[in-house]
Amino acid sequence: MTEKKERIDVHAYLAEFDDIPGTRVFTAQRARKGYWLNQFCMSLMKAENRERFKADESAYLDEWNLTPAAKAAVLARDYNAMIDEGGNVYFLSKLFSTDGKSFQFAAGSMTPEQSSSGIELRGPQRWRVKANWNIGAENFAGDKYHTPQTHT
Repeated sequence: MTEKKERIDVHAYLAEFDDIPGTRVFTAQRARKGYWLNQFCMSLMKAENRERFKADESAYLDEWNLTPAAKAAVLARDYNAMIDEGGNVYFLSKLFSTDGKSFQFAAGSMTPEQSSSGIELRGPQRWRVKANWNIGAENFAGDKYHTPQTHT
């Protein structure tokens, strides 16, 4: 007889990550919210659209069904706000490429400012592993079990 596995509510599971400061999980809900923002970004793959956008950003954005918050985030180049509005970083890459910025630059702008004394982002390492606890612990201790446990 086969054991029935308990179904996991993916929304409840992903909500567990909401308390991690600065963490944004790209969910189906975020994807729906950011549909037009991501479509706008994809439009920038065409040279003629990039030129139209550069000529008058606000007017070009008015052609898209963007929320006021999404439009403001694009105009301010606030990538964290764009992600909050449902932007996917891979779609947003079309925007910062249009601006002549690298992926590294954009990702760096999404992190807090660092002081000369450094910054502690997360404190001591803590994991949330919905699995056999041995896998996480043994992986941290060494690589003996890494390959067979996580790549088979």
